Amino acid sequence: MGQAAMGREPILSLVLYHLFKWSIVSPTLHLAFRGRIYGAETVPMQGPLIVVCNHASDFDPPLLSNCVRRPVAFMAKEELFKIPVLSTLIRWYGAYPVKRGRADRAALRAAQQAIADGWAVGLFLEGTRTPDGRIYHPKLGAAMIAKKVQAPLLPVCLWGTQHILGKGQSFPRPAPVTVRFGELIPPPPPSSDRTALEQITQTCADVINDLHRLGR
Repeated sequence: MGQAAMGREPILSLVLYHLFKWSIVSPTLHLAFRGRIYGAETVPMQGPLIVVCNHASDFDPPLLSNCVRRPVAFMAKEELFKIPVLSTLIRWYGAYPVKRGRADRAALRAAQQAIADGWAVGLFLEGTRTPDGRIYHPKLGAAMIAKKVQAPLLPVCLWGTQHILGKGQSFPRPAPVTVRFGELIPPPPPSSDRTALEQITQTCADVINDLHRLGR
């Protein structure tokens, strides 16, 4: 993991990240969504990092990556990687494939490799969207990766994104969005058993839900 401790994302990915962030995502967040961001100073700008978050909208990955202030590699459904041009672009942007409805071993290995290549890796703790943005059934994937690569976990809460494109809507609409960062959580020791992984996973979920209760 020495490479992760000193490396950065590929130059092309950094260029694409900043281009997309400053031309599209950041203006949309602050103008259309009246975005508020709290606690972003807790984000380490280099080195291994696992960002864990709640999930209520397809808009969450770019909004979260924008607020983290460094590129974040996310899982993306494997069907997107069969579209020639899109596949190339999302790979440059750090995405890696996962089978629909489950985080398979190949995806977990890809996340570990992304960290080794200098990326921060983002995982939605529930594994899928929830209607109100709260976390009810957190999955162990983030804790497992944190244990494997000894990367700290950063809990982040997205509030209000479920209203951007709700059920029955054809187009996104302006909605107030708030992003809150928690404190870094150390990785579980390499010798951790499943109980320890469950405990740190629940800690992440509790922190995110507590941040969510703060509302706007």
